[in-house]
Amino acid sequence: MKLITNKQGLVGEITVPGDKSMSHRSIMFGAIAEGKTVIRHFLRADDCLGTIKAFKALGVKIEETDEEIIVHGTGFDGLKQAEGPLDIGNSGTTIRLMMGILAGRDFDTVILGDESIAKRPMNRVMLPLQEMGAKMHGKDGSEFAPISIIGNQSLKRMEYHMPVASAQVKSAIIFAALQAEGETIIHEKEKTRDHTEHMIRQFGGEIEMDGLTIRVKGGQKFIGQEMTVPGDVSSAAFFIVAGLITPDSEIELTHVGLNPTRTGIFDVVEQMGGSLVVKDSSRSTGKLAGTVVVKSSELKGTEIGGDIIPRLIDEIPVIALLATQAEGTTIIKDAAELKVKETNRIDAVANELNKMGADITPTEDGLIIRGKTPLHAANVTSYGDHRIGMMLQIAALLVEDGDVELDRAEAVSVSYPTFFEDIRSLLK
Repeated sequence: MKLITNKQGLVGEITVPGDKSMSHRSIMFGAIAEGKTVIRHFLRADDCLGTIKAFKALGVKIEETDEEIIVHGTGFDGLKQAEGPLDIGNSGTTIRLMMGILAGRDFDTVILGDESIAKRPMNRVMLPLQEMGAKMHGKDGSEFAPISIIGNQSLKRMEYHMPVASAQVKSAIIFAALQAEGETIIHEKEKTRDHTEHMIRQFGGEIEMDGLTIRVKGGQKFIGQEMTVPGDVSSAAFFIVAGLITPDSEIELTHVGLNPTRTGIFDVVEQMGGSLVVKDSSRSTGKLAGTVVVKSSELKGTEIGGDIIPRLIDEIPVIALLATQAEGTTIIKDAAELKVKETNRIDAVANELNKMGADITPTEDGLIIRGKTPLHAANVTSYGDHRIGMMLQIAALLVEDGDVELDRAEAVSVSYPTFFEDIRSLLK
């Protein structure tokens, strides 16, 4: 696919799609709740539609209209054995959280996905769930999908110190803990996104959060809700960076989710001297949301690491692009988790942006980016990773000397089906 190049003066207003993490979880909680759940501004992208498909296969009635998704939940016990394997496509969130949900059911399930999912490590979820009594294993006894889950309704409580900072692992354990006897205690390594915890309360459940310690009791029941999903910060990040690095630009992003566990990119933009303003913030959606305005800015390099990393892990590819347009050196560290995303994002970012003229050195846990560097025409690939594909389109906006051809551009539809149309809407 030929990308949009040689642009300046991006001006306009965008409402980004619904938050991907919350869209997944809204279906999951709707399914395990009792009664009707109505979801608005749901992200109708491949990953989240795959979650709907999976729960339909498990016997949950889900209706889809132009404006709403309606889930008719009948509780954990309403889930039924699927007629065949659950194919969740490219969604790491779906497979890992489903492992926790299905660990305590009385029927067997096989979960599989695409070639990317087949390469992603699952022991980080399987091992703690097995400590709770779950019976599951990967292909040929490995940690890789397909994952076979053997029915078991006698999960036990545990106290678990997480070795990695992962909201997916944490959420899988929480879903299992809701079906276990007694109280499970989870100690996070670092604070990660807390959509699951907040949604438990939204659906009428109880959970205690004290710093990095989470306590959740088994045997809870949930009640169906009405909810509006705020815009995804991770999707907004591409337009934030576009507005900052493209000359003579000003972009307004409406209804963006502002959960503090997700807004690390705002802090980085401030460190780098970028112009970003949040206004009209409210909790009318049930989650904090507001309008984000960005303008073209002169940027300076910075160091990014430590406890901010879980708050911006999915935004690092586009933050790396931002750093190529900043004066000086930017160091990103403590981000080894990027190696086990849809692709090895550390290597993918360095390889593709360097093809375009960037000066990036990959490290074991991050990137060293030397700026400011002009970007030029090249043939690049998304590696089948939606965030790499979108990042490369934002990079292409700066290219003046020819075409940028993107291989595997279809990956973008995983989280943002209208991304390229939204870019075009900002062109003068």
